[in-house]
Amino acid sequence: MYGQQPSSQPYVPQNSQASNHGGHEFFDMHELLGGTISILDQYMIFRPYVQEPELLQILDRQYQFILSQYNLTVEAFYTGQKPTHETSTYMMQQPTHVTYGIKPSQPKKPNQSLADVKDAGISGYMLGLIKSNASLLTMSAVEMTNPVVRRVIASQVENYIEMAYEIFLYQNKQAYYQVPQLQQQDMQSMTNSYIQGTYTQPSNNNRSGNGPMRFQ
Repeated sequence: MYGQQPSSQPYVPQNSQASNHGGHEFFDMHELLGGTISILDQYMIFRPYVQEPELLQILDRQYQFILSQYNLTVEAFYTGQKPTHETSTYMMQQPTHVTYGIKPSQPKKPNQSLADVKDAGISGYMLGLIKSNASLLTMSAVEMTNPVVRRVIASQVENYIEMAYEIFLYQNKQAYYQVPQLQQQDMQSMTNSYIQGTYTQPSNNNRSGNGPMRFQ
């Protein structure tokens, strides 16, 4: 499965364009690319332990997408130029239905052996990896000096959020990730705590510094 390359051939570096990047950018990119490799490696380690077909489909689909975006990022980082392939959008296949409420369940404890590894734990590890990388992508994107690399990194943030939500929905359906709610009265009170604001165009005098801008 993982010996196959995605539809686009991986980029093979020819001539480095290292001068297109700032020093801090190099450190961020090495951390980001190394972290992405770690996700791919751990997904590969998880695969033999997955039992539920739906979770296996999610894992395989996300692995292929992450690998394709990793290859794209490597190309953009190496050349500092627009990559040969456009960034992609991850489309999850889970229905966006969330079950609210807490049901009684067995207390959790650390695994005593590999025989104890179950889909609940694997999906939790996957979710943690994807959420962590979403944060790292966001922090790294704002530090990029090369405009192409910045856009390539920034474009992946939404995709990682989508992948994290897909895993959450799977966990929620299986009751691995239960979602408590507040009392209805409390939720209504907090929902009504904010209203929309309006903007009043300042006069010319205000623009010249003779008075404050007015917001209502």
